[in-house]
Amino acid sequence: MLKKAIQFMIISAIAFAFLNAVVKYLGDFNAYQIVFFRSIGTLAFTIPFLLKHKISIYGNKKTLLILRGIVGVTSMALFFMSLKYLPMGSAVSLRYISPIFAAVFALFILKEKIKYIQWLFFLIAFCGVLVLKGFDTQIGTTGLLLALASAFFSGLVFITIRKIGTDDHPVVVVNYFMIIALLAGGILCIPYWKTPIGWEWALLLSLGIFGYVGQLYMTKALQLAETNKAAPLKYIEVIFTMLIGLSWFHESYTLWSVLGIILIVIGLTLNTYTKTAK
Repeated sequence: MLKKAIQFMIISAIAFAFLNAVVKYLGDFNAYQIVFFRSIGTLAFTIPFLLKHKISIYGNKKTLLILRGIVGVTSMALFFMSLKYLPMGSAVSLRYISPIFAAVFALFILKEKIKYIQWLFFLIAFCGVLVLKGFDTQIGTTGLLLALASAFFSGLVFITIRKIGTDDHPVVVVNYFMIIALLAGGILCIPYWKTPIGWEWALLLSLGIFGYVGQLYMTKALQLAETNKAAPLKYIEVIFTMLIGLSWFHESYTLWSVLGIILIVIGLTLNTYTKTAK
């Protein structure tokens, strides 16, 4: 079961890495337009699924579903913006500090307890951020702030999903997210609209496919194996993204940037393992 879970998580990581690469390649398009097309591709899967299985599209906890969609779209748009300013591996690593924000939100909103050792792991990850910003000249303030803001709203996503709980089907939650992304992205991109040419149409629509595949196989992996064994594997997305950045976009990573990324991944992996360990 664990071997299968690892295979699924690798597929998920590759899908998300390709999504990041396509967004980077389409850097001439406004982030809102990319959000718009990202949603279309995923809705092509979620709506047929809900109709086939006769699951209500409207859901039960509508207010929380809408809130999850709004904070999710905000996080996604900010992350896409950050990719214009940062090397992909650095942007993905910074976005992944969202569990730190989620833990703080959970402490005050959900009254959850945080183990003392988790604060040490958060500190390790935060030191990685400081190393990236303090020693890597490629990490500009604009890109850093966009990535951190994306992580902040991603932390809120975790909290709203926890509040929704099992009252709504996971695909209903994703569907709400994508419908709100379609509306928000579609409206906000109007002043910046750029008509795709040739295979740019295919690339834009592929975003939703990569996103759906990544989410689907990550879910499958977490269903097959214990969370503390499967969840840390999601950070291999950073490795795949860095490799694509190096080979396709000729990005460069200094020793300081690699050290910063390693600290972030180690801190968050240890936190995930500790939080979910029995």
